[in-house]
Amino acid sequence: MTDSLSPNTQAILLLTAPLIVGRAAGTERPLTSAQYGRLAARLRDMGRTPGDFLTEGTDALLQECASIVEGEQMRRLLARGFLLSQAVERWSQRAIWVMSRADPAYPRRLKKQLGTAAPPVLYGCGEPGLLDAGGLAVVGSRNVDDALIAYTEAVGRLAADSRRAIVSGGARGVDEASMRGAITHGGKAIGVVADTLAKAALKADYRDSLREQRLVLVSPYDPSAGFNVSHAMQRNKLIYALSDAALVVNADVDKGGTWAGAKEQLDHLNFVRVYVRQAGERSPGLEALRSSGADLWPEPRTPEEFVAALAVAPAPRRAPSQPELTL
Repeated sequence: MTDSLSPNTQAILLLTAPLIVGRAAGTERPLTSAQYGRLAARLRDMGRTPGDFLTEGTDALLQECASIVEGEQMRRLLARGFLLSQAVERWSQRAIWVMSRADPAYPRRLKKQLGTAAPPVLYGCGEPGLLDAGGLAVVGSRNVDDALIAYTEAVGRLAADSRRAIVSGGARGVDEASMRGAITHGGKAIGVVADTLAKAALKADYRDSLREQRLVLVSPYDPSAGFNVSHAMQRNKLIYALSDAALVVNADVDKGGTWAGAKEQLDHLNFVRVYVRQAGERSPGLEALRSSGADLWPEPRTPEEFVAALAVAPAPRRAPSQPELTL
């Protein structure tokens, strides 16, 4: 079942993935993203690839990488071939694909914006080509009133009319409302989920748009992994990195993932222009983000105005980009 995966992707999965099968993961702790990033840099410097770990006579290569990861840990991780084959079969049964940073289809936006912090592996369901389409990131709280749900759905519908995708987190509340507004109106959406991709991919609301290749659900975490606060916080980077601009519909001051993700963009990362909702009832959270550098969403009414709002997103105010990632 692993024949469809490149040797590089097989090796990266063996080294970094928990390989959850059923209710349990493997007993060996996989490499963290930071560890793999250092290992990938070493391999690149040596002119080697992760797939070289799967060939005969890898002792010398393991020894050369021992300062990054202890050789015995690497051997144990690379020996999980049977567990990997079980996991791949399970993913295939659920129409879930997997790609690594070494694959040509891996989103260039993530490599450009995140550099060596780009997830080593992405799991997904739906059309992977959408991941480089850009669009408007829409973020907000899970618990919102009907007025904000209606407002957010309208933003999604306008995105569909504008032939621009919605990028969101797929969570209850603002996330789902923005994606629903887009896909039920014939548009496209990218959902970066942090809670059990395998379950999200089976939602009846997503079935048609997944089949019609108007929706992609993606996660850097094992498809069977449940909700984790840390995962939810970390996926914020991916939502912003995959978009052209971002709209914060609501947020609580100094509380929750929406606030943390927006503040991280405004104070440190600056991947895209961050807007805050202007229409409707104001909130202390949105006012605080405005004071931190967010712009007022111009509340476009036509596709032309919507596209213009995305087009004015500034170039990231960051250090020069790193060399193109290949591993």
